Amino acid sequence: MSVEGTWDLSISTPVGRIKAVVTLHRVDGVLTGTAEGAGQEVALSEVVADGDRVTWKQAVTRPLRLNLAFDVTVDGDALHGVSRAGRLPSSRVTGVRRGAPVSPAADGPAGTAGTA
Repeated sequence: MSVEGTWDLSISTPVGRIKAVVTLHRVDGVLTGTAEGAGQEVALSEVVADGDRVTWKQAVTRPLRLNLAFDVTVDGDALHGVSRAGRLPSSRVTGVRRGAPVSPAADGPAGTAGTA
């Protein structure tokens, strides 16, 4: 299963929900990527895909200076898992691949998805 692509993430943290965008791609056969959120873009490190499981690390400075470790499972065009920041409680992570078809169940009346 390919994990490459651009993913819209939602991270449920103790201080609220954070939206981020992660882009994963291969460079010379090595999986790499970047993350954007909270007004900054950072490189991912130690990106590993093992079957449907993907892990990576990243350092952020906003809203706090933290070293984050992500561990997610990819299921088609969706992912779910956790992010950990040191001794802080883990945060739930969900995401959807950009360009993924929208499920009819997600649409509101008369195709008004997201307006409910």
